[in-house]
Parts: sequence; C-alpha cells; structure tokens
Amino acid sequence: MSNPLRPICCRLQRGLSLVTAIFLMVVLAMLGAFMLSVTAIQESSSQFDVQGVRAYQAARAGIEWGAFQVLDPNHTLNPATCSPVVLPGCPAASTNLSGLAGSLSPFTVTVTCSAVINAPTTEGNRSIGAYQIIATACNQPSAGACPNASPTSGYVERQLQATLSKCKDPTATAPRCACG
Repeated sequence: MSNPLRPICCRLQRGLSLVTAIFLMVVLAMLGAFMLSVTAIQESSSQFDVQGVRAYQAARAGIEWGAFQVLDPNHTLNPATCSPVVLPGCPAASTNLSGLAGSLSPFTVTVTCSAVINAPTTEGNRSIGAYQIIATACNQPSAGACPNASPTSGYVERQLQATLSKCKDPTATAPRCACG
C-alpha cells in the first residue's frame, strides 16, 4: 500500500538505486576482467624477455667456445718450434652444444666457423688467419640443431656473429709464436 502523503515524484523513483548499483557492479566487473587480461599479457611478455636474454647468453657462450677453438690459447699447435707456423683450423662444419648448465640448460647452440678474408694470408713473415664464427641458440632445436624451421609456441632464438684473427710469427719464441 502506498503512502498518500508521499509526493508522486518520490514514488516514481523507487528502484532507481537498484539499477544504478547493478550498472556500477557490471562496469567494475568489466574493469577487473580487463585488468586481469592486461596483467596476464604483461607476465607472458616478461617471460619471453627473460628467455630472450638467456638465449643471447647461450649464443654468447657458443661464440666463446668457437673463439677458444680457433685462437689456440693453450698454444698446442706449435709446442716446440714456430717453424713451420701452424694456424688453427675451424672446428667441424657445424657443432651443436647442448650441455649448457643452469638457466641455459633448455638451450641448444649451433656453432659454425669459416675461414674468411683469404685466410690464411701472409704479411711479411707473419701468418694470419681470420675466422667468422656464428652461434645460433634456440630452445626448440630441430634434429638437435638451431634454427628450427617450424617452431611451436614459446620458441626463442638469438644469433651472434664474431670475426676473429690469429697472427703467428715463425721468428718468435715457441710455444706462443706471437706477432709482436
């Protein structure tokens, strides 16, 4: 039963607060859902960034491995004498490194090496070898090698290149035979 003393305008506005409350709840729910989706996308993007940095570090490890192979830091190629000069050669045409440790363990690195710049060459009495090393790291290798031609979701790959040279002098002292 309606109150005859209540003005007509107040009687017509009954239920308006309920409609307003439902509208605000729907808007807030939609805003919350949007914020959750943005947070999920940001988290996924952050994970890909971390994986990209790890792939870069794995490729860098591959470059360092290749540099160690061609620069002969232990001087094993000329142990007694510097004549004739023996320059290091590239490792096998393509080498796959899959035994990385720690956070790099999910990655495989494929290292290729080639002699460049008409190597080996001679300047005076010095022999110079130049090498180009390419290291490709990925987290989903194809047949044990990178890059993968048909990767699945979450694939990360980084490639680094380095050009190195090694100079040996036959008149220098063994075992280094360093150019001076």
